[in-house]
Amino acid sequence: MLEREIHKLNKVIDNKILRGEQYFREARDHKLLLKKVRYHTQKSFMHRIVQLFFRTNLYA
Repeated sequence: MLEREIHKLNKVIDNKILRGEQYFREARDHKLLLKKVRYHTQKSFMHRIVQLFFRTNLYA
């Protein structure tokens, strides 16, 4: 859903650039949507620590 909104916003921004219009509001919205996508795709710090310690056999 977020990706769809980003694509719509990109089209609006592209059209405004071609027409020479200002697109501050759309750029701000685009930035916020990207932050949301990154927030939901990044792993938590604790999860990364657990993965670091348990991905290999430490006693081999």
